[in-house]
Amino acid sequence: MDIKRYFILFYIFQLSFATAQTYDWENPKVNSINKSPRHSTLVSYSTKEKALECVRYNSEFIKLLNGNWKFKWSKNTDSHKENFNDNNWDLIPVPSNWQLHGYEIPVYLNVTYPFPANPPIIPRENNSVGSYKYEFTIPEGWKNREIFIHFEGVSSAFYLWINGKKIGYSQDSRTPAEFNITKYLKPGKNTLAAEVYKWCDGSYLEDQDFWRLSGIFRDVYLLSFPKLHIRDFKVVTDLDENYNDADLKITTKVFNYDTTGYENSKIEISLFDSKNNIVQSGVLVSETIRYLFPEDETIQNFNIKINNPLKWSAEKPNLYTLLIQLKNKNDEVLENLSTKIGFREIEKKNGQLLVNGKPILLKGTNRHEHDPLTGHYVTEESMIKDIKLMKQNNINAVRTSHYPNVPRWYELCDYYGLYVIDEANIEAHGLGYNPKVTTANRKLWKDSHLYRIQNMYERDKNHPSIIMWSMGNESGDGTNFEAASEWLKKNDTQRFVHYERAGNQSHVDIISNMYWHPKSLEYYALSNSDRPYILCEYAHAMGNSVGNLQDYWDVIEKYDVLQGAFIWDWVDQGLIKKDKNGKGFYAFGGNFGEEKHDGNFCMNGLVRPDRSITAKLAEVKKVYQNIGFSVLDFNRNLFRIKNKFFFTNLDEFNFSWEIFENGELIQKGELPELFIEPQSFKILKIPYQKIIPKPDKEYFINIYAKTKKKNIYLDKNYLVAIEQFKIPVTKKATVTITEKNLETINLFETENEVKLTNQKFNLTFNKKKGKISKYSYNGLEYFEDAPSLDFWRAPTDNDFGNGMPKRCAIWKDAGDNIKVNSYNVKKSSDNKVEIIFDLSNNDESFKVISIYKIFGNGIVEVQNKFIPIDDKLPELPRFGMKMNLDKSFDQITYFGRGPLENYWDRKTSSFIGKYSTTVDKFVEYYETPQENSNRTDCRWVIFKSKNNKGILFKGIPTIDFSARYFSNIDLTLPARGLKHTYELQKNNFISINIDYKQTGVGGDNSWGARPHNEYTLIPREYSYSFQLIPFENFNSIKNKL
Repeated sequence: MDIKRYFILFYIFQLSFATAQTYDWENPKVNSINKSPRHSTLVSYSTKEKALECVRYNSEFIKLLNGNWKFKWSKNTDSHKENFNDNNWDLIPVPSNWQLHGYEIPVYLNVTYPFPANPPIIPRENNSVGSYKYEFTIPEGWKNREIFIHFEGVSSAFYLWINGKKIGYSQDSRTPAEFNITKYLKPGKNTLAAEVYKWCDGSYLEDQDFWRLSGIFRDVYLLSFPKLHIRDFKVVTDLDENYNDADLKITTKVFNYDTTGYENSKIEISLFDSKNNIVQSGVLVSETIRYLFPEDETIQNFNIKINNPLKWSAEKPNLYTLLIQLKNKNDEVLENLSTKIGFREIEKKNGQLLVNGKPILLKGTNRHEHDPLTGHYVTEESMIKDIKLMKQNNINAVRTSHYPNVPRWYELCDYYGLYVIDEANIEAHGLGYNPKVTTANRKLWKDSHLYRIQNMYERDKNHPSIIMWSMGNESGDGTNFEAASEWLKKNDTQRFVHYERAGNQSHVDIISNMYWHPKSLEYYALSNSDRPYILCEYAHAMGNSVGNLQDYWDVIEKYDVLQGAFIWDWVDQGLIKKDKNGKGFYAFGGNFGEEKHDGNFCMNGLVRPDRSITAKLAEVKKVYQNIGFSVLDFNRNLFRIKNKFFFTNLDEFNFSWEIFENGELIQKGELPELFIEPQSFKILKIPYQKIIPKPDKEYFINIYAKTKKKNIYLDKNYLVAIEQFKIPVTKKATVTITEKNLETINLFETENEVKLTNQKFNLTFNKKKGKISKYSYNGLEYFEDAPSLDFWRAPTDNDFGNGMPKRCAIWKDAGDNIKVNSYNVKKSSDNKVEIIFDLSNNDESFKVISIYKIFGNGIVEVQNKFIPIDDKLPELPRFGMKMNLDKSFDQITYFGRGPLENYWDRKTSSFIGKYSTTVDKFVEYYETPQENSNRTDCRWVIFKSKNNKGILFKGIPTIDFSARYFSNIDLTLPARGLKHTYELQKNNFISINIDYKQTGVGGDNSWGARPHNEYTLIPREYSYSFQLIPFENFNSIKNKL
C-alpha cells in the first residue's frame, strides 16, 4: 500500500469515527446536557403542617404527570424524524415499558449485550426510538416560582422539548433527570415532548441480568420552588462513644434564582419525633444569610447536639422528621422542606462493620425491580408487599441489584427497617474483566462511572437505611472505580464502599465475593483479615434450590469477621403472557420469539412473580431467625434460648411449647416472660411432665416465639422463631406383624409369574422384571403401574447447570431396564412368603437385592439393597421405587417433615409432624418442569380415597416420598428451560415415589456447583425398607401408625 493511499484511508476512518461521536447517545463524555444539579429527593410544602406529614405527593408544589401520553415508535434512528406532529400517534401509559404495550418484544439476557458490542458504538439499524408527547398546565399557585420537570427513570437516554424548544439530554436510566423549564413555559397549555432511545453508550454500563425494556418507566412530575430555594441538604448523624447522644450535622445549599439579591434571609431547623412532638423545645438552630446575589449559591453547615435520641436500626427503625425552613428578612416563610431521618452510626472496629456499635449480621437478599404485568415499573403497593414479606421471613437487608431503585423504595426501607446496599447503575458484564477491555480501566469511561455513582450518592445520601455504597456489579476493576471510591469516601466518611470485583484492593472497605462454598468462607475467616466479609450473592435460588443454607450460616455465625450474605435473588422475573389459547403464564427468555436470550435464567426468586411464597422462602425464614434454641439436659428439662438480635429484647415475644406423640398433641404450655438482652442467652426449665413412652411412639417438643403485639409488618401472635427437638425416650414394639392369625396364602408359579392369593388379596410378581406387576385388595386394584426401582429424578435447574443429566444418564432408565440374575421364592409358613430378586443393570455395574415379604393379611414388606460394582459410577440422583396409584387415592396424610416440600439439604424449616392435604395442594410446581414435592424423614404416608379406602406406606424406620400427577419422565426435559409446567398434561393417575433418599438440590450456584458431598448419594451400599399396607377402612390401620 502506498503512503498516499494509507493516509486517505486513515483520514476516512478518523472522519467516520468523528462523525459517530457527534451523537450524544454514542459519546461517553456526554452524560447529560442542561440538567439541573443533583440533589437529594425533596419537595417544597406550603405549610409547616404539610411538611410534617412528609408525604411528597400531598404537597401543593408537586404535580404528577403520570397517565396516558401520546406515543410514536420508530424502528431505528434513521427512520425516526424529529417531527412532533402527533395526529396519528398512539396512546401509551406513563410510567411503562413500551415492549409490554406491543412495540417490539421484551428480551431477557444475562451477560450478553442485546447488540454487537463495540463500545461506545451503538448499532443504528435496530436502535429504536420512542417519541412521547404530553400536554399540561401550570397550577395557579405556582406563579413567580421556579418550575422543574423531574423524570425518575427513563431507559436508556432521552432528549426533552418544552413547547417546541429543545431543553436537554440525559442518560443513566436509574437516577433522575431534572430540568429547569421555567423560562420555556407559557400560560395555559404547555407541551412536553421526549425522544427516548432504546440504547445509548450508557447501555454498555447497563448490562444487568434482567429483561431489556425501554421507555419512561418511573414517575414524571413537575416541581415548584420559590426563587430563593434550598436546592439541597445533607444529613449526617454522629453518635458519641457510648452511642447515646448525637451530633446532627446538616449542610444546606441555598440558591437564588431571582434577578435581584436577597439580604438577611434565614435558615431555621427543627426536629420532631414520630408523634410530631418537637424535640428539645423549639428551633434547634437558626442562621442568617447576609446577602445572596442573583444566580448564586451559599452553603451552610450546622452541628446540633441531640440528647439521647431513639436510634435507627433495621430492628428498631426509629425515625424523626427534620424540618428546614427558609425565611426572608421579614421572618416570612419562603419554603418548608422536610425529610425523615434516623440516628445511626456506621463504623469499622476490630475488622467488623458496626451499626450503632453492634456488629450486625446482614441476612440479606438481592432484589430486582420487577412486576409481572408492568415490567420495570413497580408500584408502592408492590414495594410494601416485598418489604413486609422480607421482614416476615427474617430478612433484614437488601442489595438493590444492580442499580438505584425508585426513591420511594428507600423511604419504605427507612420506615419498615431494612439495611440497604445501594448499588450504582453500572454493569458491563458482557465486556468481561480484562483490564485492557473493561470500561472500569479506560479513561474514556471515567466520567460515566463517576457520573452514575455520584448520581446515586447525591439522590440517596440522607437515608438511614443505606449502610453501604456499591459502585456497581461485575464490571471488572480499575482506575475509574478507584477514583469513584476516593470521591465517595471524601463525601461520606461513615458508609462502607463496596464493590465485589475489587477483591481485597484498598478502594473497598468490605471484602465481598459471590457464590463461595462455606469452606471458602471459613478459609477467609481464618486468614486474619482486617476487613469484614460478606457474600453479596449466594444461594442461587433458581427453580428447586437453596440447599445447604443452614451450612452457610453455621459458618457465618461462627466467625466474627463474616457478617452476612445476600441470596440471589428475591423474585422470579417472569412476565405475564398469554398462549395461543388465551391462557396466561409467566414468560421467560425465548417466549416472545426473540432469537438471542438466556431462557429461564431470570427465574431465581424466593417468591414467584406474583409474590406467592415458596418452600425456599420458608427455609430462609428458619435459617435467618433471630432466636436460637438448644437442649442442655433432657433429663432435667433444661433448654438454652439465645437472643440473636442486636437491638431487641426477647421480652417482646411470647414463648410457648408443645409436645407431640407421633404427631398428636399431648402436652402444651406457656413460658414466663423472658427478659433476654440482645446477644445474650438464658437457661430455663420447660415444665413438661415426664413422658412414659409407648411402644413404637416418638416424642417431639416444639418451642415457639410469637409477637406480643401487632406492628407495622407483623400481626399479633406472628411466629418469628421455632425449633423442634426429639425427646430421647423410646419403647420398641415386641411384635411387628403377628402371623398366627393370618389367612393362608396360595402360591402359584408359572414360567413368567409368581401369583399369591387368598380371600383378601391378589398379588402377582413378574419374574422377568423382578417386580410386582399387579396388586389388588378386596377386589380393588391399587396400582396403575406397580412399584419398580427408580434411580432418576427430573433434573432441577441446578442439575442442568452442573451437567447431571449427561453425567448421570446411566440412571435415567436403569430402573426400567433392570435384569434378573436370579430369584428365590420361599414359603416360610402358610401365611408368609418371601421372594428374593438378585437384580442388576445390563453391564452389571451395580446390583440391587430386592426382598419382598408377603403376609396373609395382604401386607407386603419391601427391602431394597443397592450394591455398586463399578467404581466409576456417578452419583445417584435418587434411590427408591416409583409407582402409579389410582387417581381416587388423592387424599394424603403423612407423618414426617412438612408441611412444605423438603430435601436432604433443605429441611431445617421442615419439622416432623402429621400433615394432611390433597395431591393438588401437596405439590410445589416450578415454572419449568423439574423435580418437586419431596418430603423427607417420613415414618409413614397414607394415600386414601374419599370413601376411606387406601394404602399405607410405612418406613422401617423412615422413607422419603413424593406425589404428583406427573411422572419423573414427564418432568424431565432435554435441556433447561424448554417448557413451562403449565404446558404438561396431567396424567389420569398419581405418580408417587417411595424412596430411601435423593441427592440434595444444592444451590451454591446454578451453573456448575453440585450438591455438597454430605447430601449426595455417592455410589456405595444403601439399604432401606418399608411396608405396603392396603386397607378398606382407615380406622382399621390406626393401630399401625
